[in-house]
Amino acid sequence: MNLVDRVKNILLNPKEEWPKIAEEPATVGSLYTGYIMILAAIGPIAMIIRSFALGTPIAILTYAIGLGLTYVMALIVDALATSFGGEKNFLQSLKLITYSYTVAWLAGIFQILGTIGGVIGLLAGIYAFYTFYLGAPVLKKCSADKAVAYTIVVILCAVVLTIVLFGVLASMLFGGAMMGMGAFR
Repeated sequence: MNLVDRVKNILLNPKEEWPKIAEEPATVGSLYTGYIMILAAIGPIAMIIRSFALGTPIAILTYAIGLGLTYVMALIVDALATSFGGEKNFLQSLKLITYSYTVAWLAGIFQILGTIGGVIGLLAGIYAFYTFYLGAPVLKKCSADKAVAYTIVVILCAVVLTIVLFGVLASMLFGGAMMGMGAFR
């Protein structure tokens, strides 16, 4: 399926699209090159447009982090699957994360709008978790009644992972500089 049709279908008809996604052959490489790398670039490109001088390095870092987080979240989704009656299958986990993130990646364009764009991004994130909830029973084979708990745990893992990542990055970017400044006293 082409990119535009997949985006349209996962946004407008996710219940009908998940069974199609589940049956499609895919590889980690095909998901990254044909979908993830393209859509994950939308937000960073918007950052560059909004603030070229400061936005470019941050946008590149954001893009790299987004690509890595997609993979790590798929590992987490796969590791948690059996706890919720689902099946371990990394490729299906990566598909679930990839296509669930669609709306959030598309909403990245609204970073051009500043704070309002952030609100739109938050709403897109909520819809992304809803699409995850719809796809979990199909791709991970968990029961529908366990999909809510599965989704909540994945959301909590994503929040914790994001907080830890930003803490590490802040420490690397600012902590080391602060320690270096103290050496000149």
